Amino acid sequence: MKQIIQDLKTGKTILEDVPVPSIKEGHVLIKTHRSLVSLGTEKMLVEFGKANYIQKARQQPEKVKQVIQKIKTDGLKPTLDAVFRKLGEPLPLGYCNAGQVIGIGKGVKGIQLGDRVVSNGHHAEVVCIPENLIAKIPDNVSYEEAAFTVIGAIALQGIRLIAPSFGETVVVTGLGLIGLIASQILKANGCQVIGLDFDTKKIELAKSWGIAAYNASTINVVDSVLARTGNIGADAVLITASSKSNDIISQAAQMSRQRGRIVLVGVIGLNMNRADMYEKELTFQVSCSYGPGRYDYNYENKGLDYPIGFVRWTEKRNFEAVLKAISEKSINTLPLITDKVPLLEYHRIYGEMSSTKSIASILEYTDSVDTEISTVKVKDNPFNPSKGIVGIIGAGNFTASMIAPVLSKLGVQMKYIVSSKGLSGTVLAKKYQINYSSTEYRDVLDDPACNAVIITTRHGMHAEMVIKALQKDKHVFVEKPLALTFEEINQIEEAYKNANSSLTVGFNRRFSPFIQSAKTQLGSAAKPINVIATMNAGAIPQDHWVHDLNEGGGRIIGEACHYIDLITFLTGSLVDEVVMNAQGKKPGAQTDNASILLRYANGSQGVIHYFSDGNKSYSKERIEIYDQGKNIIIDNFRSIKYYGYRSRNRKKSQDKGHFEQFRRWSEMIQSGDQHLIPFHEIINTSKASIACVKSLQEKVWIQI
Repeated sequence: MKQIIQDLKTGKTILEDVPVPSIKEGHVLIKTHRSLVSLGTEKMLVEFGKANYIQKARQQPEKVKQVIQKIKTDGLKPTLDAVFRKLGEPLPLGYCNAGQVIGIGKGVKGIQLGDRVVSNGHHAEVVCIPENLIAKIPDNVSYEEAAFTVIGAIALQGIRLIAPSFGETVVVTGLGLIGLIASQILKANGCQVIGLDFDTKKIELAKSWGIAAYNASTINVVDSVLARTGNIGADAVLITASSKSNDIISQAAQMSRQRGRIVLVGVIGLNMNRADMYEKELTFQVSCSYGPGRYDYNYENKGLDYPIGFVRWTEKRNFEAVLKAISEKSINTLPLITDKVPLLEYHRIYGEMSSTKSIASILEYTDSVDTEISTVKVKDNPFNPSKGIVGIIGAGNFTASMIAPVLSKLGVQMKYIVSSKGLSGTVLAKKYQINYSSTEYRDVLDDPACNAVIITTRHGMHAEMVIKALQKDKHVFVEKPLALTFEEINQIEEAYKNANSSLTVGFNRRFSPFIQSAKTQLGSAAKPINVIATMNAGAIPQDHWVHDLNEGGGRIIGEACHYIDLITFLTGSLVDEVVMNAQGKKPGAQTDNASILLRYANGSQGVIHYFSDGNKSYSKERIEIYDQGKNIIIDNFRSIKYYGYRSRNRKKSQDKGHFEQFRRWSEMIQSGDQHLIPFHEIINTSKASIACVKSLQEKVWIQI
């Protein structure tokens, strides 16, 4: 299928060929018929892409501060690599989609195949959208009209924050797409509407709907509003304009009545004059997109609705309200359409976006798309089967930042890369000479030529994919964790017994040159040592998927397992027992501020401090080894210091062992040599990680 993307590095707008997205639980697969180009929002993205690096930095000063901080902690090269990689990630454009349901994920209710729906889907021939971000289109509403629903919901949410009453005067500053729809909604609500803009065409259109519209470049807007309201001032001002100027917020305050309301939907300068706001006791609020539920992970991705008795208007219900208004002709969207353009001629819109005077452009889609194509060919590289052929399942940030670049440097033959929506995988396939981009991981497992897979999906999918890959006798490399439950580990052990292949978990830190050097000094003797590993992990929002029991399993299982494996490697022994304590009087099962104590079979002790409340300028990782009167300190995998050893201290660029790990793994899948990490160590570490959480829940030591 085809999808429009914005290349932030080159500034080009591209129509990309990508595989059809896979259907997910709680989601709906939609074949697009029409999508609306939001000229205001998309123009900003296009212009940002065309800007040079200095201009991009000036537009995002907060990002520059983050870059400087990362340089201090991780070093210059890793930081620059991350920045340029981020700029190299294309941005999918569009968020106003109307189409027909062609697939329904598990758990979705109230939707049937063939239903006509709207969503915030991108400009793509097929989109996969969570059920709470779609709404059914009434029979008497066309796809062209319905494509305005999401934009209408943005306008409606701003109006709900204003809470206008019948007869009030509301000023709409900016008669773009959102402003024109907002003006109609306010008019239907019984308000006196004053519109302000610079574009004559938009002003005349607003006037045709009975709105008092003025050209802001030819009048004193404050005096005009005061004159029209008998010097009382506007009851409310809705700002839908896009401008860097601070004049707009100042004018809004000056034209408002005593205790008036100002709501910002657009993007403007916000250097406010305190006196303007103070003397009138004005209220100011910024509206968030489509309404309650926006950016709430549980609402949007897990389908958990807010009770209607407590939250009357969610984003989905705002969609439905706009559609009903269009159906009942309270909102007229057809006059807003400036042009209709076939998808293949998208350049007619995006090529002239900087100079266009259009209000709204509609992209038209054909019925020719094959909705069954889950894999597309990107390259046509020949393969040498004796060197091993790899398929990558998962195209997220870690794959883009580490796995694909490292495998490419090593000359590993990559045949597939799989991503759920198709775009990220296609981009990486082009960049790293991977033959196929797919949205169906079974295509990789069913290809007999592909003898190895790398799994980097969300944690909750690891165990199932590992088992299915082992059943196909594929060499499996899975990013940590291996599994989230003891039951999953038992199933993996059973599959491994019957497989003629290897299993490796991405415990890369044991392959770091700093750790390898430390292990050499410690030797292989079974003497007890003490190891303290501290992780200054940084906070992750509580609604992030990693905290979800089913998807992520929590940060202890998902990340602290690295240090259990690392201490196992350094001690040369297996974990016998674990106990974990967490911050707070009543810690829950999932925490990112915890201390773990490990007892090893050879008498060694391991202590893991996994904290998220440290300062970002402090080292992210620190390993301390106590060895019978001697010490080794590894700081952030950038330096190593020896106390009591003859070895010299070393300092170099950060190296957590990823390259060496994949170098050895690629050699292993070619030669069939012994496994990279002993299987019994992988299982022991995985069980110990899960046991940590169980220990916290039961407040006891857990035997492994």
